[in-house]
Amino acid sequence: MKCVHVIGAGLAGLAAATALAAKGVRVELHEAAPQAGGRCRSYFDPVLGQTIDNGNHLILSGNRATYGYLRRIGAEHALAGPARARFAFADVRSGERWTIAPNDGPLPWWTLSRKRRVPQTSLRDYAGLLGLLWPGRGKRICEVLRCDGALWERLMRPFLLAALNTEPETASAALAAAVVRETMAKGGQSYRPRIAHPTLAATFVDPALGFLAKKDVQVHFGARLRRILYDGVRATGLDFGERTLTLAEGDGVVLAVPPWVAADLVPELVVPERFRAIVNAHFRVAPPPDAPLMLGVIGGTAEWIFSFPDRVSVTVSGADRIVDRERESLAETLWQDVAAALGLPEALPPWQIVKEKRATFAATPEQDARRPKAETRWRNLALAGDWTATGLPATLEGAVRSGHKAAEIAYSRTR
Repeated sequence: MKCVHVIGAGLAGLAAATALAAKGVRVELHEAAPQAGGRCRSYFDPVLGQTIDNGNHLILSGNRATYGYLRRIGAEHALAGPARARFAFADVRSGERWTIAPNDGPLPWWTLSRKRRVPQTSLRDYAGLLGLLWPGRGKRICEVLRCDGALWERLMRPFLLAALNTEPETASAALAAAVVRETMAKGGQSYRPRIAHPTLAATFVDPALGFLAKKDVQVHFGARLRRILYDGVRATGLDFGERTLTLAEGDGVVLAVPPWVAADLVPELVVPERFRAIVNAHFRVAPPPDAPLMLGVIGGTAEWIFSFPDRVSVTVSGADRIVDRERESLAETLWQDVAAALGLPEALPPWQIVKEKRATFAATPEQDARRPKAETRWRNLALAGDWTATGLPATLEGAVRSGHKAAEIAYSRTR
């Protein structure tokens, strides 16, 4: 039976491996790290004495590929979130608080209600968002959307910064539009917020490894691919240093690694070359009983606060401006925002800072144009990763879709 070798056990690689295994394809999964998950991982932190996630990943109810992946691995119920689309915000400068409450259907009648929309906004402000739906390629968000005012500062900028991990003023309007069309434009039923519970690994990684084990998929950790061997039309071997695998006719490869790694392994591959950071902070403290699962922060350094039973986590996207600051200084600054937003004591609790300097590609028009397709000129080699040309920014949904696309290509070529 022909075999597909999936290189990389992040979300894209796990999505590809499980999709292929579900079709009865023989799969081997190779991961350079000692654990699976990539940027979507959990680990025990000895400083906090807790299992924490390396970062926070928001899933929306309209993320169809992600939900398909979770159903396949039997983890579709491992997400927590409100029954309706509700997004709570706190302005740490003024102390003002509000919750936007979209209705389920695509006709946004919720914008007619002052109680349900962003304070200090009018219906005309929301009508101005229509220009973002089909902006054309090569444009920046601020070329098609008004980038000032209450609606921008209190909803659209935080939402787009989180989705794109790039300053929205310079980011690709096409990528922003893709997110908006699949979520906000379809009504609240498509953007109910969901968080992995209790951890990322328990939701996205451990069930996938269990699924693969049941399908007799071999998983090799600590297996760093050094080189791919090629002839004129196909990949012929995988060099892992101490061992080299020869690929038989009909064997396939799904390369689900970071873009800079892929560029070293695939000749003449053009990939994004500019990246943006994410900073996450974790505090060992119980949140107030009435704390929302997710809280948007306006006017502070923190951007989103996530409340778990035993900890509070903070995410700062597009964090290049702060990523090089000392860790304790970051913890103190971010905790000030948490204390103000959640009404907690100002004394700094036990903390941990996690920095990802190259968390995602910069979602600008120029970098978007450098994203390669899943297909390559070698007939048995496909690419996967949120940095490939998925049509979405570098989100968890984009990673899963890329894995599914690469699996489709590999399946069609190994039959």
